[in-house]
Amino acid sequence: MPYYRLKDFIRAIRKCKTAADERTVIQKESASLRTSFKEENTDSRYNNVAKLLYIHMLGYPAHWGQIECLKLVASSRFADKRLGYLGMMLLLDENQELLTLVTNSLKNDLNHSNMYIVGLALCTLGNIASGEMAQDLIDEVEKLMKSSNTYMKKKAALCAIRLVRKAPDLYENLVEPANSLLVDKSHSVMLTGVTLIIELCQQNPENVSVFVNSIPTLVKRLKALSSGGFSPDHDITGITDPFLQVKIIRLLRYLGENNDDASEAMNDVLAQVATNTDSAKNAGNSVLYETVTTIMGTESDHGLRVLAINILGRFIKNKDNNLRYVALDTLNKTVAIDIQNVQRHRMTVVECLKDPDISIRRRALELSFALINEANVRAMTRELLTFLEIADTEFKAGMTTKICAAADRFAPNKRWHIDTVLRVLKLAGNYCREETLSNFIRIVANATELQTYTAQKLFASLKQDISKEALVLVGVWIIGEFGDLLVKGGSFEEEELVREVTESDVVALMENILNSPYANQTIREYIMTALIKLTDRFKERSVQERIKNIINTFANSAETEVQQRANEYKNLYGYNEIRSAVLERMPAPEPKPDLHSPVLEKSKPRNTSKSSRNQENALLNLLGDEPSAASSQPSQSDQTVDLLADIFGSSNLSNPQSTSPTGINTMSNLQQTTSTKSTQGSDSLLDLLGDISSPAASSPPSSMPMGNSIPIQHKSPTNTAQPPAGGYIAYNKNGFKVVMIPNQDSQNPNVVNIKIRFLNEAVGARIENLSFQIAVPKSQKLQMQSISSTQIPVNESATQLIRIANPQKTPIRLRLKVSYTTPSGISVDEISEFSGFPASLFSN
Repeated sequence: MPYYRLKDFIRAIRKCKTAADERTVIQKESASLRTSFKEENTDSRYNNVAKLLYIHMLGYPAHWGQIECLKLVASSRFADKRLGYLGMMLLLDENQELLTLVTNSLKNDLNHSNMYIVGLALCTLGNIASGEMAQDLIDEVEKLMKSSNTYMKKKAALCAIRLVRKAPDLYENLVEPANSLLVDKSHSVMLTGVTLIIELCQQNPENVSVFVNSIPTLVKRLKALSSGGFSPDHDITGITDPFLQVKIIRLLRYLGENNDDASEAMNDVLAQVATNTDSAKNAGNSVLYETVTTIMGTESDHGLRVLAINILGRFIKNKDNNLRYVALDTLNKTVAIDIQNVQRHRMTVVECLKDPDISIRRRALELSFALINEANVRAMTRELLTFLEIADTEFKAGMTTKICAAADRFAPNKRWHIDTVLRVLKLAGNYCREETLSNFIRIVANATELQTYTAQKLFASLKQDISKEALVLVGVWIIGEFGDLLVKGGSFEEEELVREVTESDVVALMENILNSPYANQTIREYIMTALIKLTDRFKERSVQERIKNIINTFANSAETEVQQRANEYKNLYGYNEIRSAVLERMPAPEPKPDLHSPVLEKSKPRNTSKSSRNQENALLNLLGDEPSAASSQPSQSDQTVDLLADIFGSSNLSNPQSTSPTGINTMSNLQQTTSTKSTQGSDSLLDLLGDISSPAASSPPSSMPMGNSIPIQHKSPTNTAQPPAGGYIAYNKNGFKVVMIPNQDSQNPNVVNIKIRFLNEAVGARIENLSFQIAVPKSQKLQMQSISSTQIPVNESATQLIRIANPQKTPIRLRLKVSYTTPSGISVDEISEFSGFPASLFSN
């Protein structure tokens, strides 16, 4: 049985005890409503539509009654129209085809003599208008905006906001009436007018220039609101109409952006509002916040910006969390505009890191990193490290990266930089990114004077805690590279440093890490490499055997990578003649380019020079410690080939017994070898060296499996010729110069050490992909170390170390090949000869 009144229907719904009972009642009543609608029962239509809307509010389908709402709108009774328009706003949207039937009704009601019916039509149009409806009814809305009736003007202005959103090209119809609303005495009319102008400026930035002339009117009205007396109709906690003040100030921000004259016109009133508004109540704070945002968003003067930032500083000290959050968020946007004045509130921002509200801590943390500079990096980093100890897990990964980046950018010295990163690794070593570790290793590799200090700090840290993966990886790498320096010790004043470390202590630490529950595959791989490196750093036989046993233990590891490394290192023990060369210290790694880290770009030239010194020391250690028993190795001359020919892909490799007229033999950099094209064929070698083939079987015995090492005969040093200042110029073309600085080896007079400098003096661009190859006569032997850098910026240099064994004291003749490119695509490939070394350099 149908319910005749809405109240009865609601009561029946509330009596339902289950959802099934409710659905049953809804279904029965919906069937009754459909029957009534079919019978065109006009007497009960009002009640039926009311019940239909209630069904819709409960979430049940009610779209089948849309047409009944249109019939109510067509009624002459105000109550019917009001319910019909309400039903249209609930059941229709701008995509419904039924809207075409509504347009005519809306047009008639917009011209109605009853202002309340006009208000109903404007409200409906402002909620469901489509682009086509906006085009059809814009004229009626524009006419109503010019009406003398305050009620219709504010309704029309709000409706116009919807129309201009759906049809932005209608802004020309609304500019003039919108300007007229700004001078209306009614606060509600002016509020809607300002809102409409803001929308017009957002939809089309070109409209800003149209409304700039309204700034004096807005300034005058704002000044009256902020300094006027008590107004009972508009007062909210002592603030006169804060809603209108906020809207006017926001509009001034749009009009004054990137406009000096407009900003100058509003500076005085903004200062007045900022100083006279009471901040004890939330209404006043809302006005102050909008004022600060406008000051920072316009071309205001410096004093006004200081005032705005000080207001935000007061907000941060407020007990209201919402206000503190807003202040921190605004300062994060402001710091890029005026960081100097924000710095005054640095300590207040740091205090917010202790706030129990996580959202405030997050904003304070972002602002703290933005405030770091050269002057406060020590204090700010200390505070951030303190917070890192108690920070939430979600903060730690980002904090470790940002703290290390700040240290990399603003570090006052290298020692502080290293200490800071070590502190980060101790506190949050399980949250550090790989880039942080590689960057720290680069710093230590370049800081030669701090390598012992860093190794001791890491050793002491690992003795205390091995649960932090990043700390373990860095510590194992550093100790493996600089274990000999760790054992030697240093004169440091820190109490936490280990004064005396034995070789056995280092190996015991490695075993402790391997046996700990924190050891994973990556850590085991690092330790395998560190231990084999330490076999070249440590001298005690018992330690050597201990390391060998550890490596043998992992030769059958279930982890493929660990097993492979262990077996490779195990086999390396059988090649004592090359083990020192393989295990020498790594050159300082080049930094990866990072557009967001100017420190990396700044430190590139420094890396090159450090790398060259490390490589120079490594090469001297390698060749100076070569065993004298190398001459007892079997001759490898029958397998030795001309490696320069191999570089150029010479076909003479198939005939190792052939000899050449000039008898030139060479060993080239393996990195250069892999980068050289093999498609040049045998003619390339013939063009370079004049039909040069591999050495004959009678070539000197080799001490290395590659058949090209230098036989060392230890004799007392004799007189050594000194090169001229700056060295000998071996190549000088196109602004690129190769300078050689020879020096007779102090341990073997038959060996000459040559330091090669590559100078980019006048190329005009950065040199890239540098490749340098050398050939020497067959009576001499050549060894080459890796070049320090294959990229040379303008006015910078790179270095390379070579050694030439010349037991017959014959003049040294070098055949050089230089290849490089520039960023513009220019490629240079030159071949030259050099024989300018004096004969006295090789005399006994």
